[in-house]
Amino acid sequence: MKLVRAALGLLLLAPPLVRAVEPISLGLALAGVLTGYISYPRLYCLFTECCSQKRSLSREALQKDLDSKLFGQHLAKKVILNAVSGFISNPKSKKPLTLSLHGWTGTGKNFVSKIIAEHIYEGGLNSDYVHLFVATLHFPHAGNIVQYKDQLQLWIRGNVSACARSIFIFDEMDKMHAGLIDAIKPFLDYYDLIDGVSYQKAIFIFLSNAGAERITDVALDFWRSGKQREEIKLKDMEQALSVSVFNNKNSGFWHSSLIDRNLIDYFVPFLPLEYKHLKMCIRVEMKSRGHEVDEDIVTKVAEEMTFFPKEERVFSDKGCKTVYTKLDYYYDD
Repeated sequence: MKLVRAALGLLLLAPPLVRAVEPISLGLALAGVLTGYISYPRLYCLFTECCSQKRSLSREALQKDLDSKLFGQHLAKKVILNAVSGFISNPKSKKPLTLSLHGWTGTGKNFVSKIIAEHIYEGGLNSDYVHLFVATLHFPHAGNIVQYKDQLQLWIRGNVSACARSIFIFDEMDKMHAGLIDAIKPFLDYYDLIDGVSYQKAIFIFLSNAGAERITDVALDFWRSGKQREEIKLKDMEQALSVSVFNNKNSGFWHSSLIDRNLIDYFVPFLPLEYKHLKMCIRVEMKSRGHEVDEDIVTKVAEEMTFFPKEERVFSDKGCKTVYTKLDYYYDD
């Protein structure tokens, strides 16, 4: 259908010519345009998205986006920047890039997935080559796991066959049925080809709340010790995080072969956000709505948020997620 619309669009570019031909001639002309359209990929890609149109990822542009839009996540910024830019620039990757993002709601996991997609494909999450799976929506019934596994394998195989640099995002991994995600293990392993298809240029991103308690414990220990959160190193929690997720019976990664076989390249912790980070989110949202930053409103919105632990009130329990709706109270956009 996209092909037909594009061909018609080409014909409409020359209305005098179309009016000058008879119906039969018009049909032949349309067939000719379609044939030529298919024969020249560059022309075809002017009217529809093509896999070959993926962007040349700029490390500098990605870093600028992460610095200006993601707050309080020095670990995630560093890992994402190095992992994604390094993988994209490597013409001989041995396996797909596999990232597992962990943390409480509102800390930036979905946002980072969006940023990655936008820096690889112009359409971002709306690109035909970026595929989002939500556990509770796409895999709701525990009794259908065998069927889901077959469908998932077929879907991934088909999309990677169409575009090697496909991106697959799995949200709500903490709500996915245990064992289901192991269906994609072969695609994440060190194989050159599987049934004639290479998966070495694909990107898999998993999003989960699982392990958030462990991340919070480390962050809180640093805070109570008087240390800056920026002193936290990936080594302080990555190993413990992977073990925590692997042994969490309420996680889709419970005893998963993806972890057991070390097929996840990076476990990326997203730290709980503090009061100052919420204010950063609010300022950015104000600017995105076309408003001047009003510090009085910034403070009012930030103070409406709730924090934990109850006595110390260090971290926001919803992160930046509800900041945007709270701003609606002050602006009638």
